[in-house]
Amino acid sequence: MSEVLRISFPEPPVREPEPIVRLQGFSRHFGETRVLDDLDLAIAPGEFVALLGRSGSGKTTLLRTLAGLDEANGGAVIPASRATVFQDARLLPWKRVWQNVVLGVAGEDRRQRAEEALREVGLEHRPDAWPLTLSGGEAQRASLARALIRKPELLLLDEPFAALDALTRIRMHALVLSLWRRHKPAVLLVTHDVEEAMALADRILVLDAGRIAAEEPVAAPRGQRASVVRPLRARLLGHLGLQTDGGVYADLIGRDT
Repeated sequence: MSEVLRISFPEPPVREPEPIVRLQGFSRHFGETRVLDDLDLAIAPGEFVALLGRSGSGKTTLLRTLAGLDEANGGAVIPASRATVFQDARLLPWKRVWQNVVLGVAGEDRRQRAEEALREVGLEHRPDAWPLTLSGGEAQRASLARALIRKPELLLLDEPFAALDALTRIRMHALVLSLWRRHKPAVLLVTHDVEEAMALADRILVLDAGRIAAEEPVAAPRGQRASVVRPLRARLLGHLGLQTDGGVYADLIGRDT
């Protein structure tokens, strides 16, 4: 009986996708002040990255660069399709909610598209409301709808939950994750909140003195992070200049001696 000749070929290597954002050796000066200093940053398509940093570390300047508000030179790679949600919802008070959502969007189906976006963020009942009648959480939902209607490849979140009460913030976290999973943009969340960063992000960066001073991947899937939170929190707070033994917040403040 003749033998069957079997030839096997090695599996081709899996190539990592090209970063959708890449800054290499990026610096930004204002007069003699060096705000961003030889900074390197890469964000993959669909990745959720959180950026922590003390006041004055350069977070706002970096976000303005990625948002296109400041010029990015020196070979920076930043997608043209991007949108930003700020801490202040920045809705025009003289336009109704649906009109705010489609600001700058062309087409005869603008109203329909606005209503679809508002439905995604749970505001389908308020398209004709005036912005001043919205609660803080509703205003941020409208701001999210305005960002997502543009189908951005890069979604920039500039402390969008900082002014919300604790319960509304939790609901907004869940909403942002559901929208991210559905639309799959790359996300950069700028925040001062270590707990928020650990709950939402795939990877956490710490910016200090204009450079990425630390990078912490979140090793557990969302919803299963209890085992990694304590040591991760301690490392992140250490990067931010606060040495702890990894306890929860209630154990870190006002400890009895």
